[in-house]
Amino acid sequence: MKLTRENLKKTWPEGYQLPKFDIEAMIQATTDEPIWLHMGAGNIFRIFVAGLQQDLLDAGHTDKGIIVYESYDEGIIPASFTPYDNLTLAVTLNADGSADKRIIASMADAFGPDLTRLQNIFSKPSLQMVTITITEKGYGVEPDNICPSPDKAKTAMEQLAAGLYARFITKAPPLALVAMDNFAENGTKVANAVKAIAAAWNIPGFIEYVNTQAYPWTMIDKITPQPAKAVVDILEKEGYTSTEITHTQKNTTVASFVNAEGPQYLVIEDNFPNGRPPLEKAIGKGVFFTDQDTVRKADQMKVCACLNPLHTILGVCGSLLDYPTISSCMQDKHLVAMLYQAAEEAMPTVANPGIINPQDFFTEVITKRFPNPFIPDTPARINADASQKIPVRFGVTLKTRLEEGLDIAGLEAIPRFIALWLRYRMGTDDTGATMELSPDPRLPETVLPIGREGNVDLRPILSDANIFGVDLYAVGLGAKIEAIFAELTSPGAVNKLLTQWYPQ
Repeated sequence: MKLTRENLKKTWPEGYQLPKFDIEAMIQATTDEPIWLHMGAGNIFRIFVAGLQQDLLDAGHTDKGIIVYESYDEGIIPASFTPYDNLTLAVTLNADGSADKRIIASMADAFGPDLTRLQNIFSKPSLQMVTITITEKGYGVEPDNICPSPDKAKTAMEQLAAGLYARFITKAPPLALVAMDNFAENGTKVANAVKAIAAAWNIPGFIEYVNTQAYPWTMIDKITPQPAKAVVDILEKEGYTSTEITHTQKNTTVASFVNAEGPQYLVIEDNFPNGRPPLEKAIGKGVFFTDQDTVRKADQMKVCACLNPLHTILGVCGSLLDYPTISSCMQDKHLVAMLYQAAEEAMPTVANPGIINPQDFFTEVITKRFPNPFIPDTPARINADASQKIPVRFGVTLKTRLEEGLDIAGLEAIPRFIALWLRYRMGTDDTGATMELSPDPRLPETVLPIGREGNVDLRPILSDANIFGVDLYAVGLGAKIEAIFAELTSPGAVNKLLTQWYPQ
């Protein structure tokens, strides 16, 4: 069975949930009066965020879908949207080995890059919000390298600003620009980027208009690995034929389907000046509309204590110990014990957001989500861009403990992780075999020499607050990490020390 709108009229195998609304009518209504534009045609959007709007369409709470714009990788739309009439097969991989399959049809259109068409949609008074999933790197702005005018916009943030300029020209009402990427205070980063671009363009009245937009903060959480061959095997046995996995020229891995875990959370600051879809009516789907401070607390709970730092520990140790998946890492009882200790060190810095209990969240992560053997997530994926993640995932805990007068020198799991990360940067696994390092923008400067005689000078790295949030020597951890690292360099030392640190 090929994934097309025409084929939705046929009988599908048992277990495939089909859309319950008139797709053609939804497309027409969305074209006439768009309410939602999404920038970034990635997998978490397709299976989670687009799935929420499908819930509303199925239940009759709306008659409009989402228009998708891809600003960066021109290969994504022709590879994973156009051949399948903008449909996505959402495959939820459950811990018992079952898979829930649902065809998502809430994406009315998908295109890009096309600045003129983008600006036309932005100019529509009906547009309520623009959501964004482009990874944290996409929000960067280089002040000395901003394009000279809206018609020359190239980067995602420049194109976002160019869209706002079209809206400014037509005097359309303010809307919400909603970052849904996984980093703290993401709404503020969007605001700062767009305002910097508007200031550089220096168009009379435009910066004032930019200031009237809303920039809500969000926290999003759903483990969404790349399309997996194991899922292809499942689908092909059931007669599903649209199983090609494609790698674009910009190295994005896409398919007609998206595979992910079941648990999901989306916490959004409720700040939408032109209205919004009632996503809270997607009952049981983990959506919370709240105030900014609650978003901040939920984000810090997840990113700094209960999930992301633990994921990073598994990624680094999993690569060193040659574990193929995150779930296989969870079979190592010594490594699991380290996760518990790391969470204990971070938890005193976390405020309870109220809408989600931190201890319950952590328990779900450690007992259900990470151990799920059917989630094809790999240490290599988790390790990508680690030097940019560590300042938040570990540095925030260190800075908060310092600010609140909590002990730092006595920490164990965090300095051990940092030493293990440095050991990973040597490019060899625990057996001494050469190991490919995951992509990282600071890769050349943080790779440690292999086989060099004498001691490695760690001070330039460990004193770098851009990586660790603090100068580790200034907070009393530099020498401690140096001593741990010195014990990790010989073959077998990683496994040996984990066993000694966390005897079971």
